[in-house]
Amino acid sequence: MTERVRLRPLIVAAAERLATAGVASPLPDAENLAAHVLGVDRMRLALHPMVEPDEAARFTALVEQRSARIPLQHLTGTAAMGEIELAVGPGVFVPRPETELLFAWALAWLETLPHDHDPVVVDLCAGTGALALAIAHARPDARVHAVELDPDALTWTRRNADDRIADGDTPITLHAADVTDPALLSELSGRVDLVVSNPPYIPDGAVLDPEVADHDPHRALFGGPDGLDVIRAMVPTIARLLRPGGATAIEHDDTNGGGVAALLAGAGFADIVEHPDLAGKPRFVVAARHSKP
Repeated sequence: MTERVRLRPLIVAAAERLATAGVASPLPDAENLAAHVLGVDRMRLALHPMVEPDEAARFTALVEQRSARIPLQHLTGTAAMGEIELAVGPGVFVPRPETELLFAWALAWLETLPHDHDPVVVDLCAGTGALALAIAHARPDARVHAVELDPDALTWTRRNADDRIADGDTPITLHAADVTDPALLSELSGRVDLVVSNPPYIPDGAVLDPEVADHDPHRALFGGPDGLDVIRAMVPTIARLLRPGGATAIEHDDTNGGGVAALLAGAGFADIVEHPDLAGKPRFVVAARHSKP
């Protein structure tokens, strides 16, 4: 009979292997992979001090893949946003923890709306559908629209949207469309309460970690020489979509908070505020539309 294996030494060795490979968060990644293999929450690993030999082998294989800088989320197949988990994999941008801050701001802002109508929310560059689906989950009264152009990403958006419906969430409306199209969602002009976006915003030529450069689709990453090409094209559309009193929140590269703020100011937005990310770097800008464009 094959003996069971102690888990903690496996995790410690895995963390050392990942650190040597240059992984930024070796111990959390090792623990997350162990939790994935065992089918438990990471915080409950201490309740599983021993693992079966086949589980140890699966864990070791995943660690080797992670040491090759395959994204953790591609190995586990999921990423989180708010209270939901999303399916992720090759062909779609993996949602980042930083975007949770934009999501939290969006929910807090929606709470300030009067209760005279169901809020209308638009997510531009939806990718996995993370923001749109997390908002729909948290605010089942909202009518949420998600816009995505890339066919590969749309496959993931639809999969996640179907999964959320199966879990009882309110369906979102998915649009296969280009966020830089000036006529985008013309039927919603002046009717939208909130527009959120995590668009392609990395300046061309930026040096990226292998997890990003080799696995995230470049179409979801790069936003032209200054990183603002997509945002620049979206701002007039956002202004057109929003009702008076509506607001927007746009994620951006940490070099571009001032640039995004300037674009919004030039389009007539007010109450413009730049927000930092978890590391204190500029990460998203919010603004309000007080009058019709």
